[in-house]
Amino acid sequence: MPRSKNKVAAHRRRKKLLAKAKGYWGARSKVHTIAKTHVEKGLVHAYRDRKLKKRNYRNLWVIRINAAVRPFGLSYSKFINLLKTSGVEINRKMLAQLSTEHPNAFAALVNFIQK
Repeated sequence: MPRSKNKVAAHRRRKKLLAKAKGYWGARSKVHTIAKTHVEKGLVHAYRDRKLKKRNYRNLWVIRINAAVRPFGLSYSKFINLLKTSGVEINRKMLAQLSTEHPNAFAALVNFIQK
């Protein structure tokens, strides 16, 4: 009896992998053995960078808040401390958004917590 190779499943598996490699340069998108390593590496980067994205956004928010509170004679750390002691619970994303999109509202918030 001849050996069964399960061509249908193997072909589907390779086709799925090459679909993930679509857009890669040269043999990385055409040759299964090469595409396999690059797709794996790409998935590793995707997993890692989902975590880094959160870190990068938080850094951006901190920088924006710091730049916005400097004209009021505060530093970022003093501003956050004042927020905590005054009992204002607002996250950094919203603070950064307020500082860029609604500077008057942000100024009112800073004046409120400084009293």
